[in-house]
Amino acid sequence: MSAHFENQSEPTALSGLSAEQATGGIRLPKKLRRQQLVFSALRVFSSQGYHVTTMNHIASAADVTKPVLYQHFKSKRDLYLAVLDEQIDDLIKRIVEPLYRTENNRSRVEGALSAFFEFIRTNPQGYRLIFESDIQSDLAVQECLDKLYTSIAGHIAGILGPNAGLPIKEAVLLARTLTGMVISATQHAISQGASTDELAQVEQLVFRLAWGGISIIDEDWE
Repeated sequence: MSAHFENQSEPTALSGLSAEQATGGIRLPKKLRRQQLVFSALRVFSSQGYHVTTMNHIASAADVTKPVLYQHFKSKRDLYLAVLDEQIDDLIKRIVEPLYRTENNRSRVEGALSAFFEFIRTNPQGYRLIFESDIQSDLAVQECLDKLYTSIAGHIAGILGPNAGLPIKEAVLLARTLTGMVISATQHAISQGASTDELAQVEQLVFRLAWGGISIIDEDWE
């Protein structure tokens, strides 16, 4: 896993737990224990990758015994997919929410892009897990990623189609193209070691390109 950022903040999945609870120091209800295990697994998987990581590594990071880990997840793969699914759901929620917060289309595009880059800045571990996975050839992982792209494209198309007078298939195609462009540009910048400031410049450039293209599809979209 190669992405590095100046702001290496922790993911916010355990914001409701104390520092001691987050590290497994005390007995927790089943739901909170599962949350704590997922949190610990995210840190380990995003740092070491899937293949190198063992259940012993995660149990140690969570400060629990391996049997406790297996009470919640039947295998390393099962745990990995749970962590991945949680991160993808969080990213989808962040990106989609700005689309419905306003009826101004420029603000919609700007808000969705801002949410994506904010996810990268505040949750680099989640970004690495989703976009730099070392098991992206796994069918279940591919299904999770497809859910990400399909869901975001569906929401964008649901707004783009009616505004621009496009059939839903064409709107989905354009939305998938837009999503792919944003992710590809971001991955390239990060792979080149972009700093926080440089990533902010990427965000501005991507917005100009995305909005410039969308705004000329149909004058009603302006």
